[in-house]
Amino acid sequence: MSVRTTKAALIEQGHWLTVRDCKRVLVVAHTVTFAQRLREVFELLETDLRIQLVFTVAPHAFGSGVTEFLRSLGIATVPWEEALRAEFDLALAAGLRGVHELRTPVVRISHGAGQIKLLTDVTALAPGEQRWPGMLSRQHLLHEGRLVPAAIVYAHERALEELARSCPEALAVAHVTGDPCVDRITAGRPGRESYRRALGIEDGQRLVVVTSTWGPASTFGRLDALLPQLLSQLPGDGYRVAMLLHPNVFAGHGIRQVHAWLSCCQGRGIAVVPPEADWQAMLIAADWIIGDHGSLSAYGTLTDATMLLTAGSRREVSACSPAALLSAAAPVVSPLYPLVEQLEYAAELHRPGQYDHVAASLSSAPGQFHRRMRSVVYRLLGLGEPARPPFVTPPPLPPSLTRWELSAGSWAAR
Repeated sequence: MSVRTTKAALIEQGHWLTVRDCKRVLVVAHTVTFAQRLREVFELLETDLRIQLVFTVAPHAFGSGVTEFLRSLGIATVPWEEALRAEFDLALAAGLRGVHELRTPVVRISHGAGQIKLLTDVTALAPGEQRWPGMLSRQHLLHEGRLVPAAIVYAHERALEELARSCPEALAVAHVTGDPCVDRITAGRPGRESYRRALGIEDGQRLVVVTSTWGPASTFGRLDALLPQLLSQLPGDGYRVAMLLHPNVFAGHGIRQVHAWLSCCQGRGIAVVPPEADWQAMLIAADWIIGDHGSLSAYGTLTDATMLLTAGSRREVSACSPAALLSAAAPVVSPLYPLVEQLEYAAELHRPGQYDHVAASLSSAPGQFHRRMRSVVYRLLGLGEPARPPFVTPPPLPPSLTRWELSAGSWAAR
C-alpha cells in the first residue's frame, strides 16, 4: 500500500480497522451550528459496534471554527475531497452545499426552531414563484431536477403540509421526528436552580440573556440600539447579562472582530458566550430573554423567562414559523425608554402559558426526537435498533459566566 494512501481510501478498504464489517456513516458538518444539530443524531449511533462514523467538513461560507469544534469533541475529520470519492452506507447532513456529489444516500436534518428564514437566493425562482424556507424549497432539495435526500426530517407535521405545496416530490421521503432542543430544554427545566448556581447567579440577582441570529435584521446587526442600554441602565449588582450570538456571527466576522466590537463591555460583567458552547442551560436559567426572529427566541418560550423582542424586519420570516407567532405576541424593546422599566413592565405582563402556542409549534412530537430519529437512520442502514430506548439527557451544567466576560486579553490576544 502506498504511503500516500488516504484515510478515506483506508476507510473504504477497511485495512486500518480493528472492528470490521461495520456500516459506514459519513457525518457532513458544514458549520458549527449544523455540527451541533448533527451531534444529536450521531451520538445515537456511535456506541453501536456495527457502525463506523466518519466525519468531514464540507465547504461553507460560515465554516470557520467547525473543524476546531469537532476536534474539541475528540473527532478527527477526513478531507471533503476524499469523502466525495469514498463509498459509505449513509450520510448525515444539516446543510445543502455539495451533498449532491456524495456517493451515498443522504439524510437531511433540519436545524433551528422550525422553518423560519425564507430562501435568500431568489435568482432561481420563476417570476411570481413563492419563497419558501430553505428546507422546504425545491432549490434546497433538488439538484438538476433530481431529489437529493433519501430522507428528510422535520420537527413538526406543519412542515409536511407546506412541503406538499412547495416540493411535493419530497413528501415520500419526509419524516416528522420532533426537535431535540425542545426535548433537552424540557428535560432540563427542573434543574433551573442548579444551572443558575453553576452560572454564578447569586441570590437576588437576575439574569438577562440577549440572543441574536445572524444577518442585518438580527439583534447583533442592530446592537448599536440595544448595547448602550445594557451598559448604562442595568444596575451591576442586581443583574447579570449573557449574550448568545449565532455561530455564523463569529464565523462571518471572526472572533477577534466580534470581541473588538464588544470591547466596551470589558469590566461591565457582560458575558459573551462562545459559539461552541451549549446554550440551552442559559435559556432555562434566564429571568428575561431579549431576542430577535432567530431560533433561540423561539426556544425561549419553553422556559419560564419573560420574553422581549428587538425591533427588526419580519419580511425574511415565514408567516407559519414559530418566530412569526412569537413576534405577534411578545413585547418589543424600544431604545427610547429606560430598559429596566421595560423589563419590569414585561415581567408584570408575563403569565404562565402565555407562549404555549409558540412552544407547541416547535415540535409535534415532544419527547420523541431521539427515538424517532434513530428509527429513521437504522431503517435506512438496514439494521435492527439496539434493544434499549435512547435516553434524553438534560443540558450539562455550564461554567460560570465570569469565564466568558470580556477582558482586554480575551480579544486582543486572538
